[in-house]
Amino acid sequence: MRLIDIINAPWAITPDMLSEVQSIYARHLRGEKIDLDSLSASTGINFASEPKGYTVQDGVAVLPIDGVIAKRMNLFSKISGGVSSELVGRDFQAAMADRSVEAIVLAIDSPGGTVDGTPELAQIIHDARGTKPILACTDGMMCSAAYWIGCAADQVFISSEVAMVGSIGVVAKHLDVSKAEEKQGIKTTEITAGKYKRAASQYGPLTDEGKAQIQEAIDHVYAVFVEDVAKQRGTDVAQVLTAMADGRVFHGSQAINAGLVDGVSTLAATINKARELARAGKQQKRGAGVALATNQKEHSMDIKTLKEEHPDLVAAIVAEAQTGISEALATAKQEGAAGERQRISDVRAQIIPGHEALIEQLAFDGKSTGAEAAMAMVGAEKSLRERAKADILAEGNALVPAADSGDGGNGGPQTMKRADFNTLTPDAQRQTLAAGTKLID
Repeated sequence: MRLIDIINAPWAITPDMLSEVQSIYARHLRGEKIDLDSLSASTGINFASEPKGYTVQDGVAVLPIDGVIAKRMNLFSKISGGVSSELVGRDFQAAMADRSVEAIVLAIDSPGGTVDGTPELAQIIHDARGTKPILACTDGMMCSAAYWIGCAADQVFISSEVAMVGSIGVVAKHLDVSKAEEKQGIKTTEITAGKYKRAASQYGPLTDEGKAQIQEAIDHVYAVFVEDVAKQRGTDVAQVLTAMADGRVFHGSQAINAGLVDGVSTLAATINKARELARAGKQQKRGAGVALATNQKEHSMDIKTLKEEHPDLVAAIVAEAQTGISEALATAKQEGAAGERQRISDVRAQIIPGHEALIEQLAFDGKSTGAEAAMAMVGAEKSLRERAKADILAEGNALVPAADSGDGGNGGPQTMKRADFNTLTPDAQRQTLAAGTKLID
């Protein structure tokens, strides 16, 4: 596959990382040599190193998935410190076959990668469930294709509240190289057969047909992504679309609340958890082995068989479930009614005379609390007083300075500070003004 085809293919990756990958390709296209030694010195990444397989820690295989994910190792994978989904699949299957390995932990720190190869790796992991405990943990980022792979494990964990998970979505970009070729004195003419063979050609601007073709491919991959997440997380597509798959990146407890992960656990704690699950499972299997040895026959039971062989038991279970549901609904209704009565009582307790209609409106809107009603009463009373004051001032005469009576002020009109006047009731204010009291600041 050509590099341009990799770039234009659908990616399950964060948009920032896709832009970085494209910028590297643009430099390559301009004829610039990608100096890995220089990049290594500036980034601290050893690009000459090959990806490592799994390591075993007291029976637990730790399989790292770091950086951009691609089907095969290439220039971008090296520059991003990335991994090959093919090699991860190979190492995972080797760990499953390794008798010294009791459980597997996927240690993930990746923004995602190419769609090509990702669902196949996720399926390999999902199919292996039940053989050995498989846990996934991220201490940095598990986004897009990385989450597609990680959520195929039995359980998924984040190491802290700052870990990033999600970005469930698909992105593609069209790269038009015609201007770059023009600067180099090159013009490429494509000869094709088939209406859509090169509808999104990189040798010219993107056409409407090409855009529609890319969008159709993106929508299809997105649907596959969402369906896989629903299957692997044990939920339905509607829940994934509603709570998980709008392209957002979730941090810490946000990811837990959305159902993307199962809890907070460091990598070391996740390794211990995987080991404990493996050894507890071995004990259960040994106990089951004793029972099977006496019977020499494994008996499986599904819902159809249960109904056919034990109809009375099924009827009893259904009846008990219906009773439990009815009781739960009755309890919920009683608690809801009691809560609503208390809310109405709390709202009515905030009444201020003159605002009866407003308090009744708040009491029966089904949502206002006592505290909210109290604030509404204060606001309404304040508005009422301000209107009354405005009406009084509008009806009265303009205040003029009183003539000096010559008695040193003892016989002149009474005065009152305006701040004190504002604290009076509307009736008291009218009486004060009618008495000729002068307001002073």
